Formats: sequence, C-alpha cells, structure tokens
Amino acid sequence: MDTAHSRWRPPLIWRAAQLLARAAVGALARLEVTGEVPAHLRRGPLVLAANHISPFDPIVLAAATRAAGVAPRFMATGGLFRAPVVGAAMRRAGHIRVERGTSAVHKALDDAAAAVAGGSVILVYPEGRIGLDPGLWPERGKTGVARLALACGAPVLPVAQWGSHEVLPYRTPKGLLPGIARALLRRPVVRVHFGTPVVLTDLTYGTPGAARRGTDRIIDAITDILAPLRPDEPDRPRHVDPGRPVDTSRAHRRRR
Repeated sequence: MDTAHSRWRPPLIWRAAQLLARAAVGALARLEVTGEVPAHLRRGPLVLAANHISPFDPIVLAAATRAAGVAPRFMATGGLFRAPVVGAAMRRAGHIRVERGTSAVHKALDDAAAAVAGGSVILVYPEGRIGLDPGLWPERGKTGVARLALACGAPVLPVAQWGSHEVLPYRTPKGLLPGIARALLRRPVVRVHFGTPVVLTDLTYGTPGAARRGTDRIIDAITDILAPLRPDEPDRPRHVDPGRPVDTSRAHRRRR
C-alpha cells in the first residue's frame, strides 16, 4: 500500500514500456514535446490532466512523459485490465483500474487518492472518454480529477496533445491495420505540451460547487495550451475520421 513513508517507485516493466512506446510513436509519427514538468514535481505527488482524442493517446503520453522525466500511473479503463496479457502488465506497472459506468468508479478515486498520497504521479483524462466534439476540443470534464486534487492537495498540471487522431481511428481495433499503414506512409506530427499548474488553492474540498469550478479551470487550462498546437486547425481538424461519432451534449464553455 502507498504511504507517505513508502514512496512509490515505477517498476522496471513500466519504464521499459515507456521506452517501447517511444519507439512505437517514432515509427508511426514525429513526436514533438514542449513545456516541462518542474523538477520538484517529477517524483510526485502530482496529477497530470490530459485531453483525450484517440486510442493512440496512452502510447503517445507514455512516450512524452518519458521525455519529460516522469513515469505516471495511468487511470485506465477496466477493459484493459481484463485483457489476458495487457491486463497483467498494467497491474504490474501500477496503473489504476477505472470501471466506468459502475459503482466501482468510486474505488478508482480512492485508489488514486491513496497513490497520490503515497507520492505518485497520476495521469488522468478529465473528460472521462475519447472526446466526441466535432472540433476535437476538450469536452466538459468529469469532476473526479478536481475532487482528487482537492482532497489530496496535489498540484494539477495540464497536458495538451494533438495529432494522435491521425494515427489510429476512433473505432480501433476496427480499421487498425489501414490506420497504421497510413501513419507509416505519412508520419503525422504528434505534439504534446506540458503546461503550468492550475491554481486551485482558493477552492476547498467538499465545498458545494468547488469540484465543478476546479474541473472547469482544468479543462480551460488544457484548452488554452492546446490552441497553439493546432494553429492551422482552429475550428475543425484537417483529418476527419468517418468512424468517429459526434456528440455536442458535453461541449465545454470557456470561462471568461
């Protein structure tokens, strides 16, 4: 169990997986990583909050965090943990299982809180799913990330990524091989930027509305640092995946 006196260390299997991710991304795309994770936060406690646009995102972020000098524990969908080989590797690497849409999702937050309290770096997707906004801008976030940060007093660092949607299609594994073949030929640019910590110090855990306000600030911060990564695609992405559905019900309104 993670405790303040027994700081979590990334297992060898996870550090090796980050190296493999870097090789995989390098084969399929051109990775550009900007910004940084401050040195004093790299060993935690820290929450990295990233936008989610593609099934390829976890591989991209594994590679990008390696370049940034951190080995975060991912909060990942339970389906990955049920896979025969991948699931065992995920468990051994220390990642945190999230059973979305079930009552067990609360256990994931408890596990993440314990991990952060033990000094871990946690990587989460505040949107809770691969975004379905037609412009691929961040959707309205779930409040779990803000509640986690406020409960633990951990800083939240926004992470924006762009380009991974050009590597693997939304409905992967359907269309996986054509997507890989296209990426090998075109090698799209995949950009990842690490921003600066989101200010949440004026919010108090448990206060009505605090988690919602904190979540909106986190999504705003991700949106702000995503914009410079896609200067030629301010409204809609150039690459349109015909298999990706569109859902505007969770559109995020930028705070003024």
